[in-house]
Amino acid sequence: LHLVALNSPFSGDMRADFQCFQQAQLAGLSSTYRAFLSSHLQDLATVVRKTDRYHLPIVNLKGETLFNNWEFIFNGNGGQFNVHVPIYSFDGRNVMTDPSWPQKVIWHGSTANGIRLVSNYCEAWHTADMGAMGQASPLKTGKLLDQRVFSCNNKFIVLCIEISFVS
Repeated sequence: LHLVALNSPFSGDMRADFQCFQQAQLAGLSSTYRAFLSSHLQDLATVVRKTDRYHLPIVNLKGETLFNNWEFIFNGNGGQFNVHVPIYSFDGRNVMTDPSWPQKVIWHGSTANGIRLVSNYCEAWHTADMGAMGQASPLKTGKLLDQRVFSCNNKFIVLCIEISFVS
């Protein structure tokens, strides 16, 4: 399953699932993508189908392994990944080095186990209000689910996960 970033940073007011779907289509990817975010309807840990959580590796756009499988992200270690494996955007840029994302932080709105944090997910990703808060992770920590709180007016990296694997 591919883990890919949106082509630009977003504040806490986003239509992330739609953006993931649209940008994947524009990139010529035939699978379905969802935002790597907890929402008011779903915990991040359950975004990927149960049948795909254990046997499929999580890879970047170029097929390099970030995680052995989906469940590995939520084992309580904060989604530790190899920082030497780049995370690419749908248009092929490395979010760790490209200046289009000045803040190397990803939104997630979750606990380290992928459970939604309703107090810290920018009102279900519907506000960029400075007073609202969102849970995010600085990528320099080497974790996708590091537990930091930021104001929703920040523009951070938004990741998308492939949820329907087409062989």
